[in-house]
Amino acid sequence: MKHLFLFVLLLGFALPASAGDFSHALAMNGQPRYSADFTHFDYVSPDAPKGGTVRLAATGTFDSFNPYIVKGNSADGLGLLFDTLTEQSLDEPFTEYGLLAERIELAPDRSFMTFHLRKEARFHDGSPVTAQDVAFTFKTLLAQGNPHYAQYYADVERVDVVDAQTVTFVFKPQSSQELPLILGQLPVLSEASWQGRDFSASSLDIPLGSGPYRIAEFKAGQRLTFVRDPGYWGRDLPVNTGRHNFDSIIYDYYRDLTVTLEAFKAGEYDFRQEYNSKQWATGYTGPAVEAGLIRTENIPHKLAQGMQAFVFNSRRAIFADPLVRQALNFAFDFEWSNKNLFYGQYARSTSFFSNSDMAATGLPSKGERELLEPLGLPEDVYTKEISLPVSDGSGNIRENLREAARLLRQAGWSVEGGKLVKDGQPFVFEMLLVQPDFERVVLPFQRNLARLGITMSVRMVDTSQYLERLRGFDFDMIVSSFPQSLSPGNEQRSFWYSASADMPGSRNYCGIKSPAIDKLVDLVIAAPDRDALILRCKALDRALLWGWYVIPHWHATSWRVAYWDKFGRPDKLADYGLDFQSWWIDPDKERELAGKRKGVGLK
Repeated sequence: MKHLFLFVLLLGFALPASAGDFSHALAMNGQPRYSADFTHFDYVSPDAPKGGTVRLAATGTFDSFNPYIVKGNSADGLGLLFDTLTEQSLDEPFTEYGLLAERIELAPDRSFMTFHLRKEARFHDGSPVTAQDVAFTFKTLLAQGNPHYAQYYADVERVDVVDAQTVTFVFKPQSSQELPLILGQLPVLSEASWQGRDFSASSLDIPLGSGPYRIAEFKAGQRLTFVRDPGYWGRDLPVNTGRHNFDSIIYDYYRDLTVTLEAFKAGEYDFRQEYNSKQWATGYTGPAVEAGLIRTENIPHKLAQGMQAFVFNSRRAIFADPLVRQALNFAFDFEWSNKNLFYGQYARSTSFFSNSDMAATGLPSKGERELLEPLGLPEDVYTKEISLPVSDGSGNIRENLREAARLLRQAGWSVEGGKLVKDGQPFVFEMLLVQPDFERVVLPFQRNLARLGITMSVRMVDTSQYLERLRGFDFDMIVSSFPQSLSPGNEQRSFWYSASADMPGSRNYCGIKSPAIDKLVDLVIAAPDRDALILRCKALDRALLWGWYVIPHWHATSWRVAYWDKFGRPDKLADYGLDFQSWWIDPDKERELAGKRKGVGLK
């Protein structure tokens, strides 16, 4: 949008100066980085070679090829099948460029937006992608998809099919500022292919897509192979140039993360992102690593980190009192864990918008107080700086436990016979886990709780059971995360909104029902510009932190990646995403690697 047009900043979006102009892109704030005649993203190599096979790993199982519903365990990589209306660039905070949509028209008063589809866009069976398919997808996701779609698209009043290539979304008054970009992320499904089929049912019927890959073969729950479509209609578009370089992508499924790492070191798959600090520090050993066949590196990024935490289910009576939730924060010793378990690799997360300018810090500003004071929140929210309990890392948290005990007494709990009780009932709850690696984090926390007279049992379940229990909010406490983009918006409804607290499949795991937080979420979604968004996110952050809905964990500011040395990749990498689809197989490296593998006794 820097090309031949003049632009004005309207409600946070860079738009053409006159009504009726068409645009190749939408930016949440400011102007898009790339002009209408751009040829490729800066973080790709436009001449990257095509070819080769990359093998990846997934954990658990799969029994569905529909990633848009709550039923079943959908397979990894299904986004490769489906094109969206737009493609988000990864070197801008939140800007999208046309993919299925050739042109985008956003009304100056933001009452509607229109997507003009590319006439050449095709599904894998050769049928055209039409405006009717867009409307069908939108309506189907609202009616039968995961409940979060109803929240994402809540501000859309209706969708109108204008002609075969033109579809218009009409917005409700005061709609979300990011709604146009959210609609750009809509995957477009073939209406014809879904006739006579139940969209809401879990199925391994191969879906008809329009994306760069197709499913070639699969073994249910064990292996899934995608092949690059040589006739892919969009292969020469600027948003795709230099990307989707592998001829085939294979996902093998493993039962747990420990087995997955050993399989990687044995050469069973090629590329891995590591999320476990202990494994990163100590697990990458063996002949292949020592011989230089496997490379490990930290790739810095600028992504907002959101919040990972122990999550209280405040629907449970035992966790309904904020004083209790605050007290249990004093039983988690992050400093000891970081030193002894994580090799000092992490920073403490002190915000729901960690690693961003939206994180609340210090005392509330005047602007934050003006937002918060009318909402009837506790006085501390307006007047104090929130601080998480800290320790010296020695493991001695006697003072913290004293403060926890004081808060628990204030909440009506007392110790009888070494057990914490209230109204004759002991303080007993269950930590539900799906990742065995988290046991080493949970057990020290369990021991600290026991010193308070609290009994926390730890239950490990498989992925299917875990997802089912999450969907029904059938847990006391879990380990979970609330990821944040650099432009928070409609997804906040799924995280924190009162209406989502009883909506199966929502991400409101905490069970928050607060009119004040609802109001702040609405303000975030309706923020007219970047400055207002930052201010409103800080206010929301304070309200969430002072609710003590979670026990915050930690975050990192780089991707930890390991890979067999067979890849090429662009010289410049993206700031806001690890775009593995812009890497490629280097034939010379692959041949050299094959010889070295034999030298260390690998196939």
